[in-house]
Amino acid sequence: MSAQDLAGRAAAHKIARPVPLRESVHEALLELIIRRAVRPGEHLAESELAEMLGVSRQPVREALQHLSREGWVDLHPGHGAFVHVPTFAEADQLLAVRCLLETEAARLAARHRTDEAIGRLRERCMRGMAAIEAGDNDAVVALNAELHGIVMELAGNAVLTDLAAQVSRRVRWFQSPVALQRGDLAWKEHAELIDNLDRGDAEGAAEVMRRHTDHTRELYLRRLAQEEPARPEAERRRPRRTPATSGR
Repeated sequence: MSAQDLAGRAAAHKIARPVPLRESVHEALLELIIRRAVRPGEHLAESELAEMLGVSRQPVREALQHLSREGWVDLHPGHGAFVHVPTFAEADQLLAVRCLLETEAARLAARHRTDEAIGRLRERCMRGMAAIEAGDNDAVVALNAELHGIVMELAGNAVLTDLAAQVSRRVRWFQSPVALQRGDLAWKEHAELIDNLDRGDAEGAAEVMRRHTDHTRELYLRRLAQEEPARPEAERRRPRRTPATSGR
């Protein structure tokens, strides 16, 4: 993969020098991974990334090491850095935890509903449906994260919000491949959720959120199971560690 090809896929901007360089490079690379501009298993060449971001190789190397500690990147001596390939167990565990957190958030949000928050949720829902019709995957994923973030904010539980923040970026990573496949149904579920929140129906909102997050989990796991036989044998047998969920 050439630097020109990578730059075109990422549509990344040069790193602004006044911002702490190591952190800026970390965030830029993490966003590429989350958006799957670089895909699981893809080689991350320091020289190409440095050229794309307009920095030297040193901050890129430091960022890759940090991403490795967080579980986003696998470093293989003599071969370089590769985007982490999630296992079935990793995806299942993370998305199961997400379901638990967001179900409780929906229950609490219904008890703390405000007209202003309901208005914001409906606006995101309308934009999400438009993004589905336009086939804009990045917009669908971003708007989904915003909508779920508003629900979490409305729940008003700081501990729950902090736990959700730890998994939110990785949830975006898992959702990206199936966002368009979920299609209108996901946003109809969002609309149903918002109606329950608007009525203050805590148990109804919790049940819709549970079903909604379970549907995404089941679809992603089916897709991952279908892709598993296509992986090289050495890749399937390589031990995998459970990645950190730091949202840094």
